[in-house]
Amino acid sequence: MTAPRIGVDVGGTFTDVALALDGRLVTAKVPSTDDQSEGVMAGIEKACAEAGIDPEAIDEFSHAMTVSVNALLEDDGAKTALVTTEGFRDVLEIGRQARPSLYDLDAEKPTPLVPRRRRFEVSERATADGIETPADEEEVRSVAEAIRRADVESVAVSLLHAYAHPENERRVADLLRAELDVPVSASHEVLAEFREYERTSTTAVDAYVRPAIDRYVSHLTERARDLDVPHPRIMQANGGITDADTVRRNAVTTVLSGPAAGVVGASTMADASDADADRQEGLVTFDMGGTSSDVSLVRDGEAARTTEGVINDRPIKTPMVDVETVGAGGGSIAWVDAGGALRIGPRSAGADPGPACYGKGGTEPTVTDANLVLGYIGGDTSLGGELSLDADAAHDALESLADDAGLDGALEAARGVYRIANANMTRAIRSVTVERGYDPRRFGLVAFGGAGPMHAIAIADGLDISRVVIPRASGVLSAYGLLAADEKRDAVRTHQRRLSAVDSDDVDAVYASLAEELLDEVSDRDAASVRYAADLRYAGQSFELTAEIDRPFDATAAGERFASAHESAYGYRADEPVELVNCRATAIVPRDAPSLEYDDGGGGLSRSREAVFDGGTYEAPVYDRDGLPPAESVGGPSIIEGPESTVVVPPAWTVRVRPDGALVAEVIDE
Repeated sequence: MTAPRIGVDVGGTFTDVALALDGRLVTAKVPSTDDQSEGVMAGIEKACAEAGIDPEAIDEFSHAMTVSVNALLEDDGAKTALVTTEGFRDVLEIGRQARPSLYDLDAEKPTPLVPRRRRFEVSERATADGIETPADEEEVRSVAEAIRRADVESVAVSLLHAYAHPENERRVADLLRAELDVPVSASHEVLAEFREYERTSTTAVDAYVRPAIDRYVSHLTERARDLDVPHPRIMQANGGITDADTVRRNAVTTVLSGPAAGVVGASTMADASDADADRQEGLVTFDMGGTSSDVSLVRDGEAARTTEGVINDRPIKTPMVDVETVGAGGGSIAWVDAGGALRIGPRSAGADPGPACYGKGGTEPTVTDANLVLGYIGGDTSLGGELSLDADAAHDALESLADDAGLDGALEAARGVYRIANANMTRAIRSVTVERGYDPRRFGLVAFGGAGPMHAIAIADGLDISRVVIPRASGVLSAYGLLAADEKRDAVRTHQRRLSAVDSDDVDAVYASLAEELLDEVSDRDAASVRYAADLRYAGQSFELTAEIDRPFDATAAGERFASAHESAYGYRADEPVELVNCRATAIVPRDAPSLEYDDGGGGLSRSREAVFDGGTYEAPVYDRDGLPPAESVGGPSIIEGPESTVVVPPAWTVRVRPDGALVAEVIDE
């Protein structure tokens, strides 16, 4: 018997579990809870009971959560103070010259995470060349006393040019840690990179979410210990797993924990050999859950990554899987705006009370209610294997929406909700393909999440994508991604030089230092490999592109890789000097994805029901997904029901079963 491994991903509506042992994949869904750890433990117990093992038999426990992103979205983080260089107290409010609504005189800027009354100055000074004025210890102790009186829960320290010369900032942070009984986030530890606004914002975010992460991880670890489950390993935004103590110290790295796990799972399970897969440039991953939908790209087997993102108007610079999110999930509420137009989200019914069809007191119409009225979900379907649906409540909610929108009944309202939800998600896919110079027709679409397979083929049809892959356990694929993710750690250091004047030995020394820093932190130094990259730009540009580089550093090769990246992104190369800006390193300890076997349970076609497609109403056959044998083909219109998700196959499409149990949907050749 192979050692069981379990992954648990917390979503806005459901907590998903994937348990791998002896070639089997056992899955479970339970409702998410206010205290996320309660749902996590309930999911573990449910999956273990299904597998016939005790929780104490689990060898490895990996976890993705929404604690940090919820704190940012709901403005519910810690009461935070900021310590900065004298004269730079208002960096968080000044921000950048760029404005989201340049000509809107009434546009409101986001409220800073740290209000001005809790921002403190110290009269130190550093430049990019060195320390000019050392930090005064007595002044720092006075600041510590003022912070103590402010009764804060965490402190961010971001001093000018600390990315290059952190001596002052290190001393200030050490003194504050000695004087105060709250966590202190220092910018040279969070983000050793230039640009004071982004560095300060990222450090403030780290401090803002750090107490919540610390409380949650501590609580989760205690609950795991009570259940005799190993300490959790946590998914980071960069798509890599790390230990719990690391995310306690670097809380900002957890901001897109769940979506990152989904992309890893999609790239792993969709990468099985397929006769036509080599015709694709890559994969678009499409994860539709209860609250939102996440879209990303996978090219050359690697998830697209970025070094910056924005959550609730707060810039965050940390390596992360490049995910585009829209507020369109199964629980997204449909409503009518002041102009009479039908809209979807971003407000969600969540897990409690949830959509009207959950029968838990919800009355507002959601995307899930529309899918039930359209026949894509059956009235006898049980979500997560245990939640029965109330078809009458869904019909009543859509009937009310139809009255508000001036539509002809619940069915017409449901069709409108389905189409608008698909249009919202189509725009998200266009943003990661067309708007970045990629033709979506040359990509395959990988659909997962509890609601993703229900919408994916219709979305692909609208984008002229001819191939959709729905992996096994697609409803809990983020949980599976936790089992397949490598351990990863990232480091960055600003080192600005013209490539024409760069000293390769100096650059190599920076990379060697970054590599040693990372290798000291990984769980298995001997198994780790280190990848290197550089942020480069043409002289005069205000943005950089990241290109992989080799060691020893070669300026000519780095310049050529940057020019190729620039041409791919913007369609041209420039005859301008190239500047090196940041050196990056990533340490990776590989983990093997669980080896899984697919053994159909026999059967297949189980019943039929009426379902509405653009061409009209059909008596659509309903198949049991786990009963479809390899090489089986199912034509549309039809519905394939699994334990965690439902696949809707429209007319003119067919689905075949791969040997690994994944479903591949393709347009029927005319």
